[in-house]
Amino acid sequence: MSKPSPVGTVMIAAARAAGRSLARDFGEVENLQVSKKGPADFVSNADHRAEQIIYDSLTKARPGYGFLMEERGLVEGSDKSNRFIVDPLDGTLNFLHGQPHYAVSIGLEREGKLLAGVVYDVAKNEIFWAETGRGAWLDQRKLIVAARKNTEEAVLAMGSPWVGRGADAHRLFAGELGSLTPVTAGLRRNGSAALDLAWVAAGRFDGFWERGLKPWDIAAGIVLVREAGGYVEEIDGGDVLETGNILATNEPLMPKLRERLRKAKAFMGG
Repeated sequence: MSKPSPVGTVMIAAARAAGRSLARDFGEVENLQVSKKGPADFVSNADHRAEQIIYDSLTKARPGYGFLMEERGLVEGSDKSNRFIVDPLDGTLNFLHGQPHYAVSIGLEREGKLLAGVVYDVAKNEIFWAETGRGAWLDQRKLIVAARKNTEEAVLAMGSPWVGRGADAHRLFAGELGSLTPVTAGLRRNGSAALDLAWVAAGRFDGFWERGLKPWDIAAGIVLVREAGGYVEEIDGGDVLETGNILATNEPLMPKLRERLRKAKAFMGG
């Protein structure tokens, strides 16, 4: 059994504290579903409250570290080597609709390289954490990616483009579905990229892909997958944190899935 480093312990504590706040707010969401106004404003406030808790907790424990956060953006720190990358509520749409599948995601970047990641599944009370060289863990259980080699046996998670992404993004996604649906055991769209990546690390999914994500959606999950023995690539060969076009899976499946996704893009004229 491995134990998190001091900074990993701090990240886990911050994620749990934010999760407690989100869990309390989630209890109110179902009541708000039936109101005329709906829960949107309430959920936005819940998001901000969780982010403030994380910011206060991490700033107290590691003064000087910078932040890249979903709500407040880039916060420069006096320590230019370290930066937390934070999504206080990944799976906002699920949360908004009273669906208990959402997470707190905290990554740590040091000297431009991802070092540590924590993904907290609040509803299931599951803490996924990983640090470079220490492995990936679900609480105290070591995680290893699934060993399936054939796409026909694989269950993949994916994210779909939302309203406003443009017709080209939706056409490309349709092409990717058309390429992968016939050769996989199943596809799943669960609505939280952080948890999708954590589940790849845990072997619950054989792979995950999505385009156009933000660094705070994927930073922690990337560390989890890599430390669980998996591989993470930018779908088209670029920098995954810059484009947000991510493919995560095991070694045998990576070239097979990459080829199909790239062919789908080429076929669509991308």
